[in-house]
Amino acid sequence: MSKFGEYVKSSYDELVHKVSWPSFKELQSSAVVVAVAALVIALVVFLMDVVFGVQGWGWKGLLGYFYQIFG
Repeated sequence: MSKFGEYVKSSYDELVHKVSWPSFKELQSSAVVVAVAALVIALVVFLMDVVFGVQGWGWKGLLGYFYQIFG
């Protein structure tokens, strides 16, 4: 048997007999954790954009206006 054939056979055997697959409930809870983490990170990035501003759009950000008033 060729090396590639042995590789495919051993890979199939490992995936079917040795891998412990998560249950559907575990997959759902993991997906919720990932979705919440993605939303939190997106919110942090959005707040950083608001605070520091986007230079090309003319928005100075909250810090830019703060420096304009007090700087």
